[in-house]
Amino acid sequence: MNKILLVILAILLPPVAVFLKVGANKHLLLNIILCFFFFVPAVIHALWLILK
Repeated sequence: MNKILLVILAILLPPVAVFLKVGANKHLLLNIILCFFFFVPAVIHALWLILK
């Protein structure tokens, strides 16, 4: 999937971007938890996974 589209998704819907990049694993669960409590760390985590 195109990285630009994933970056846009990471900003708008971080768990969706993480799922499309790595699938359903511990990173997705961590990102969902981050998204429930704090949105900005979820975005940072999603961007880190996509751009690493």
